[in-house]
Amino acid sequence: MVKYRRILEHYFNGMKQRTIEVAVGSSRHTIRDIVNKAKERGLTELTEEMSDHWLEDFLFPEKRPQAKGYFQEDWDYVHKELGKPHMTLSLLHREYSQRAKEQQAIPYAYRTYCEHYQSYAGKYKVTMPLKHKPGESIEVDWAGTTLKLIDRTTGEDIKVYVFVAALPFSQYSYAEGFLDMKSSSWLTAHITMFKYFNGVAETLVPDNLRTGVNKPDYAEPIINESYRELADHYQTVIVPTRVRKAKDKSSVEGAVGFISRQIIASLRNVQCFYLEDLNALMWKRLEELNHEPFQKKEGSRRSVFEEEELPYLIPVRQPDYELTEWRIAKVQLNYHIQVERNYYSVPYEYVQCDVEVRLTKNLIEVYFNQSRIASHKRIKNKVDQYSTLHDHMPDHHRKYAEHTPENIRHWSKKIGSNTSEMVEKILNQQVEKRALKMLMGIKNLENKYSVQLIEESSEIIISITKQPTLSTFKTIIKRQYEHKKNSGSSHSKSVRTDTDYGFSRGSDYFGGK
Repeated sequence: MVKYRRILEHYFNGMKQRTIEVAVGSSRHTIRDIVNKAKERGLTELTEEMSDHWLEDFLFPEKRPQAKGYFQEDWDYVHKELGKPHMTLSLLHREYSQRAKEQQAIPYAYRTYCEHYQSYAGKYKVTMPLKHKPGESIEVDWAGTTLKLIDRTTGEDIKVYVFVAALPFSQYSYAEGFLDMKSSSWLTAHITMFKYFNGVAETLVPDNLRTGVNKPDYAEPIINESYRELADHYQTVIVPTRVRKAKDKSSVEGAVGFISRQIIASLRNVQCFYLEDLNALMWKRLEELNHEPFQKKEGSRRSVFEEEELPYLIPVRQPDYELTEWRIAKVQLNYHIQVERNYYSVPYEYVQCDVEVRLTKNLIEVYFNQSRIASHKRIKNKVDQYSTLHDHMPDHHRKYAEHTPENIRHWSKKIGSNTSEMVEKILNQQVEKRALKMLMGIKNLENKYSVQLIEESSEIIISITKQPTLSTFKTIIKRQYEHKKNSGSSHSKSVRTDTDYGFSRGSDYFGGK
């Protein structure tokens, strides 16, 4: 049963149809038909009574089961027509619906139409012809045969791996050489391929290679995160082939063989020192092959591509996708992770946790449970460097890190001019590390004594010595504090005596003389 209610709920909430497809497991065509029918019938919100069955009857009354009244189709005719080039069940159903309308009969819905044909094909054991549709997919792979460069220093051969792509409908092909088969090369090949085709197909069909697929599975394969991001950027979907099923991507397998014979073999004895030169020769030969006329039909790969397939491709999105790489790292006890022999901080709460690291050309992002917890500018051409953000530190570490000459000067100015003068003397007379340690001790006194007392003690110390020290300052401020305390006690005692208005009895009262 199609989930009519969930599809419309997602659509009314602003979800895109491609996302709805993944959420409910229905095809884009089904989702599009439901959305269009809802628009035609003015349905803009759902009520509790609108169940899936209610919506099916409301949106598609032609699907209601009836004993009689449906216009019958000639399935032998349908099967013969499907054997013709570019013919689809969708087109045949459209023609069938038009004939039913002329006969004032009820046509089958497209889904029912397909079910009847499949039943016919199964009953008579005929094979349903599957034709590639223009712009439907691009098949990609690495060629098994390699080319070579010559090392200018040693004269040794350097392997060049050839990336191959083909559009199944037109057989229009693309090829490019790389020095390795790593993820960065794989993604770069796709970016240049899209530019060459000047468009993107609905699906990408790769093999189950490790740079593209983390875990092969026919129903729900786990795609490499960087590869998935590329597909999302260019608005396409990755559909890997089944394991060890070369026929699932027969077009690119044929293109691999074709390019191996026509390009790789013809360039086997060419001596090149630079990859750019080798690729230039490869692309020149590729253009010749794509323009060669077909042997058994009119036109060429290029002409079929431009006339029949290019209009169906998705425009290439700008700007280009930025290459990314994903890694797993463990947060060390110093709340840093190590990436390429450099260290980047994360919030200290994640110490000893495994995090995901996303690397781009200029940026490093750290994720935990799919939430970004840190971001740093990437350190290049250096090793053993630290990129640390103060917000990632514990409070006591942050306090120590922020204890700099500039910060201590700023603090002293807020206390007063005498404190500022004392701080300058200490910074000028002592080594910076020792001076900061002394000033940290003076600054910590603010937790015990008032700002006014610190300023007064600073005035005293700069008047009695030219080389202020922490111990001297502590002695002065302690004496000042005790003096003020004692003065305050004496004053309060005299006040209490002067204001004692009680009755006093002399010695005569108690029998004294």
